[in-house]
Amino acid sequence: MNRWRFRRLSSRNLLYLGAALLVLQAAFPFFWMVSTSLKPPAEVFVQPPSFIPHETTWDNFHRLFTATHFLTYFRNSVKVSGLAVLLTMVVSTAGAYSLTRYQYRGREKIAGLILCTYMFAPIMIVIPFFILAKKLGIENTHFVLVLAFTSFCLPFTLWLMRAFFKTIPVQLEEAALVDGAGRIRAVIYVVMPLALPGIIATSIFTFILAWNDYIFTRILITSDELKTLPVGVQDLFHSALIDWGLIMAAGMMITIPALLFFVTVQRYLIRGWGAGAVKG
Repeated sequence: MNRWRFRRLSSRNLLYLGAALLVLQAAFPFFWMVSTSLKPPAEVFVQPPSFIPHETTWDNFHRLFTATHFLTYFRNSVKVSGLAVLLTMVVSTAGAYSLTRYQYRGREKIAGLILCTYMFAPIMIVIPFFILAKKLGIENTHFVLVLAFTSFCLPFTLWLMRAFFKTIPVQLEEAALVDGAGRIRAVIYVVMPLALPGIIATSIFTFILAWNDYIFTRILITSDELKTLPVGVQDLFHSALIDWGLIMAAGMMITIPALLFFVTVQRYLIRGWGAGAVKG
């Protein structure tokens, strides 16, 4: 009995050790980025490198906000990512509801075809998308970026929302309709609360993809005042001697909003799972 308990404790400790090593491996680049952003330029290139700064400085962040157009890029990223999430969720929710609640010919084939379009890499569709935007006269605008992000995210988000809608019993909606609620009211008050985990999960996916996109912005946007963070920060690599302190400070400012967004919506995601479990 004691031997069995010892083996069980040993297996558990090994599992915890492996998990800790994986967390350390994943978190080390972020910690190194934080450390480098707080180092003065002379300490960044010192050999051997030090993980903890000997002299902490906020000069890298000061130069980032005053000597570059970082704040402009930040506002552009927030604007474009937010609009892309909003448009993607409206279209994918409506499309997923149609694919799960209405019967029409070729419904399953349409759903499969939508998912197949997600197989194409962004580099394969960005050039045709640019040509189309050029003909429509909407190139070099935030509007075309929002459309590009929505077009790329929509197949996956629609399929994911379809899977969530399929888990919601149709009888709940039918009961609301029998009680006198209209279709729109039944969707808002019955279906949408139960689909909240799917809505938040797809919102996270869309936001992170739009926030970190480089290819679409690089090709579709030419004006410096319209660039988003990934392209704007990439343009900081413009000399033979790269200012790594400035680059790491910019990397921190790119990572923190996405991290805060996920932490903020995570509790709503868990709350939505709980609501679905109770109401389902």
